[in-house]
Amino acid sequence: MENWITNIMEQFGYAGILLLIALENVFPPIPSEVILTFGGFMTTYTSLTVVGVIIAATVGSVLGAVILYGIGYLINVDKLEGWVDRYGKFLRLKKEDIRRADAWFDKYGYWTVLFCRMIPLIRSLISIPAGMSKMKFGLFLLFTTIGTLIWNVILVSVGAAVGGSWEKIVEFMDVYSNIAYALIAVIGIGGVFWFLRTRKKG
Repeated sequence: MENWITNIMEQFGYAGILLLIALENVFPPIPSEVILTFGGFMTTYTSLTVVGVIIAATVGSVLGAVILYGIGYLINVDKLEGWVDRYGKFLRLKKEDIRRADAWFDKYGYWTVLFCRMIPLIRSLISIPAGMSKMKFGLFLLFTTIGTLIWNVILVSVGAAVGGSWEKIVEFMDVYSNIAYALIAVIGIGGVFWFLRTRKKG
């Protein structure tokens, strides 16, 4: 996949970067780390500029995020609650849990979107619950753009700085991704235990 990504970027330049990043948001298995760091490296031997690569990547990323937000927005929460009513007992879920999670996202969702835009894989998927909670689109767009811009500036700048050693940055980002996933898993497991313990006391 890495060769396919770099070939498209070398052939289509900014347009290729924009397209790949948009696809990466909709299909998370496509690694943004490769696209961004190689895009930074390309600025050292082509006519592409760091600013141009960052802009193209940010526009593509926001477009992809908007698509996933739209998918989340179209999900019928009533049907989701009906599904939980029918099958939630197997997962120990109730309709109230869906409403509680929705209320939590309404309260903290903007900051969640901002920070999650800097975590591999999660940075794409966070747009779906944002849409499901009917987050104000303007604010969703603002926080998504800020988080995306920070992520893009860092990786493109690093790729440009290290030049031909950009693949080492990708290896480092793999380690970062694994650590992030481990932390998310620990937090998730802790949240489940806290949730079950609270329900039991209730």
